[in-house]
Amino acid sequence: MIDSFQQGFHEEARELLTELESALLELDQNRDDLEIVGRAFRALHTIKGSGAMFGFDNIAAFTHNLEAVFDRLRKGQLAATTELINLSLAAGDHIKAMLDASAGQGSVDSAGNARILAELRELTNAPETAEQSPAAPKREVLHGETGSATDWLIHFRPGPGVLLNGTNPLLLLRELMELGHLRVQLDATVIPALGDLDPERCYVGWDMVLTTGAGREAIRDVFIFIEDDCELRIEPAAAVPETATPVPTATGRGRKIHAAREFAGASNIRVATEKLDQLVNLVGELVTVQARLTEISAGRNDPDIQSVSEEIDRLTAELRANSMSIRMVPLRDTFERFRRLVRDLSIDLHKEADLVIEGADTELDKTVIDRLNDPLVHLIRNSMDHGIETPDVRRAAGKTSTATIRLSAMQSGAQVLIRVSDDGRGLDVQAVRARAVEQGLIDPSTQLPESELLSLILTPGFSTAREVTDVSGRGVGMDVVRRSVETLRGSIEICSKPGAGLTVTLHLPLTLAIIDGLLVRVGNAHFILPLANSLECVEITRQEIQDAHGNRLASVRGETVPYIRLSEYFELEAAPAEREQIMVVETEDGHYGLAVDDVLGNHQTVIKSLGRLYRDAPGVSGATILGNGTVALILDPHRLVQHAVRFASHHRRPLVGSPCADTGTPTRNPYRRTY
Repeated sequence: MIDSFQQGFHEEARELLTELESALLELDQNRDDLEIVGRAFRALHTIKGSGAMFGFDNIAAFTHNLEAVFDRLRKGQLAATTELINLSLAAGDHIKAMLDASAGQGSVDSAGNARILAELRELTNAPETAEQSPAAPKREVLHGETGSATDWLIHFRPGPGVLLNGTNPLLLLRELMELGHLRVQLDATVIPALGDLDPERCYVGWDMVLTTGAGREAIRDVFIFIEDDCELRIEPAAAVPETATPVPTATGRGRKIHAAREFAGASNIRVATEKLDQLVNLVGELVTVQARLTEISAGRNDPDIQSVSEEIDRLTAELRANSMSIRMVPLRDTFERFRRLVRDLSIDLHKEADLVIEGADTELDKTVIDRLNDPLVHLIRNSMDHGIETPDVRRAAGKTSTATIRLSAMQSGAQVLIRVSDDGRGLDVQAVRARAVEQGLIDPSTQLPESELLSLILTPGFSTAREVTDVSGRGVGMDVVRRSVETLRGSIEICSKPGAGLTVTLHLPLTLAIIDGLLVRVGNAHFILPLANSLECVEITRQEIQDAHGNRLASVRGETVPYIRLSEYFELEAAPAEREQIMVVETEDGHYGLAVDDVLGNHQTVIKSLGRLYRDAPGVSGATILGNGTVALILDPHRLVQHAVRFASHHRRPLVGSPCADTGTPTRNPYRRTY
């Protein structure tokens, strides 16, 4: 049980450190906002108290020093300066390192620990605390003297379930002792007989007299996170009548935060990601079995089996939807952590930039979110180093000295679009082309459209920077972005406006587990097309094929759509048909058609990863198991079209036709080129 509580402390402490960092960054913009100071203080107070409770004494002792500073801030005894905020951020990083070390990940820099404390004392003119002098009273630094010593009567009755929440009341009494001289009387009148005693319930209470120079709020802070679970009265000894009424519990933001936590604790539970993954995997297996049952029922004229199959189909669909929704979480926490990155890079690069976040409530599969950190870090670092100009250069160009980096998200069908944009200098397309020629990536005579030239910055080792800095210049970052996004079965779109900025859009699937697909057949092979990309199916006759004079073109609602024969692309044996089924799909390059032999219908698709040898197969994003046990490949229409067009251009084969103008005259396919 202790181990589980310690694990719970680790999780809560990391959440509180995120809250602390967020509060510090907001305080940097609003130096006089005492509510923000209070948020930081409460986060530190909880980390300290919980750390001491669960045996993390080094974390509690270090955090105590920073908590003392923020108590002085909220009392107006200190001012929030840039130096103090920077040092507080560094202290937060050190607490995180201490958490990692306590979990067996790395070690603590003791020299860094001492340096931060020394700088903190020097910056705040604080006396040496118990961290350096064991004889010094810890709480004197935290609360200080507010006047002459006063006797306070404290009536404290913990709630019966306080132990189940991991709270040790004795540690609260020990914390009161740090404020001054404490006299304690135990109330054990409600302890039941031994046979009726529940060891997980609290039956005792305390009446205390505390002699201290600290004020009422300082005493109440000791109980700030359990006060709604206890009976608490705090009154000056001389002011307490015989029939005293309970003192109201804390008001304002502290009470709201606590109430929100209590409500969240009552309506939500923590579940390990591994358990959610296991649930989704089991649902995936159930979907496969259900597909098998549907196939069996379709082959038998048995109303009972068909009825059961339809009911299981409905229940499976609902179970699948619910299990997937459990893994969907907002992007807010992921986005907010980049405020610190932008601030640190602004200081390191001597630039001014603000991060604007939009669409942070957009939800995405947690598995996808967990892999987003690295690509977003590299995109923001790239914007700060290459895109954003120095304040002098921006002013000379008629811009504000402070640049804006915009991080946004929005849902589009079965995808989420995440954009990182800036209002910097943008990319010089000709400079990119010259650098690509210099590095031998393209031939000097090759003419590429702007979109493909910009995509060259994703090539491994490519960088327009002539000098390597601590931030970028090695040609690694954007390659990491490309590989990470491709691993997520996503794609990248780059748009640049010279002098106005660069926008990089990540197209990511909502989930990596189960999708709605369209099952098609080509010869003896089966494929799955994502339903979100599939628009419609049209037929073309052999005569229409001949009239196209070798071009792979189909007329769809007045639009000329180029198409790919999957039988030729995958080199499958398929007899020529009198009519071809053309599945029109939507890609980032427009509408394209995929010629298949038969469209078999909708299919709930459980996505299985391909083996290492086939992971980079172009146009294929995964595989699934059909009801009859055979394997069907899941196609990625966008990559399939891009690869097919390039393959056809290289080998002079008509896998894809040239798009035509409204007049019906063939025009040059902009993606056709020679490598």
